[in-house]
Amino acid sequence: MIRWNHTAVLMGHFSSAFSRLAKSFATKRSGSSDGYNGREAAEAMAKEAKKNHFMLHSSGTINVDGSNNFASLFSKKGKKGVNQDCCVVWEEFGCQEDMIFCGIFDGHGPWGHFVAKRVRESMPPSLLCNWQETLSQTSLDPDVDVDITAEKKQHRFNIWKHSYLKTCAAIDRELKQNRKIDSFFSGTTALSIVRQGELIVIANVGDSRAVLATASDDGSLVAVQLTVDFKPSLPEEAERIVECKGRVFCLEDEPGVYRVWLPDEESPGLAMSRAFGDYCVKEYGLISVPEVTHRNITSKDQFVVLATDGVWDVISNQEAVDIVCSTADRTESAKHLVECAMRAWKRKRRGIAMDDISAICLFFHSSPSLHQVHATLE
Repeated sequence: MIRWNHTAVLMGHFSSAFSRLAKSFATKRSGSSDGYNGREAAEAMAKEAKKNHFMLHSSGTINVDGSNNFASLFSKKGKKGVNQDCCVVWEEFGCQEDMIFCGIFDGHGPWGHFVAKRVRESMPPSLLCNWQETLSQTSLDPDVDVDITAEKKQHRFNIWKHSYLKTCAAIDRELKQNRKIDSFFSGTTALSIVRQGELIVIANVGDSRAVLATASDDGSLVAVQLTVDFKPSLPEEAERIVECKGRVFCLEDEPGVYRVWLPDEESPGLAMSRAFGDYCVKEYGLISVPEVTHRNITSKDQFVVLATDGVWDVISNQEAVDIVCSTADRTESAKHLVECAMRAWKRKRRGIAMDDISAICLFFHSSPSLHQVHATLE
């Protein structure tokens, strides 16, 4: 496996290969390699990954031969109509052996399922393109062992954070200009993780959640929440919305459920304070800026769960970790968690239509018996 202490060599190879691919598109399009298109190169990589079964969009599992990563994905339609959740897992993200991308998206509004799928399609290649561009502008000293240098670890994270911020801003702009998708009253959340060697970078827009399972001193697995649920009830989120002339309040029949409203209308009533799309309230405090954080994986860290609020509305962080841990076959871990959430909805939320429920379980350590790729449709 390629390790980060070979960064200068690795990134040089990646950058040159990426540039050659990008230039080939420009040459085909205009007969000249001037102004080559990195985004097209990244999209070509995504297409190739899908073709070679390194990318998963539907319920199933993925574990490329020789990889430390094992991912299980499952999504179930709720009782509100079409399933507006969607997911993606891209192993060997950007043709990098030590990288994987996982993303989970929860659409809302009349066009929510289209918005979620569009963001799912555009985020990985856009992030990859921006990451490459940022790398190409960054000098890394090949003589420094960045595995053991805290400053270099922070520098590596800063590259990802800059790339994520640039990506999310671009996606929201492109979505607004997309004439095929009406996202004025529709939008999506977006939670994603990139693992690069022993670094994980988490970017969150909305109220989906990432929870880590890590071993305590007595050997039991404990849950560590890695993200903030960005809801209007958070004081700093509500303050921003109110300062922008938006309103935050609960309806009488939904005590405790704070929503975002226009200044003079009881619309749209969003239950999250950050999202892509939803341009009706973008001027009134709703933002698509991600919170980007990181963690260096240790031998104690076992897996991370990414799930939409359909899971977390009825399952606690520790319950989710226990459910995944108790699943004998890792290929069934996401499905088991979703099915437990479905049963919890029936017990705890009687009379309330069940939400769409989706989860990705990303295991950090490979199992010798599971070097394969599965893609099983619901």
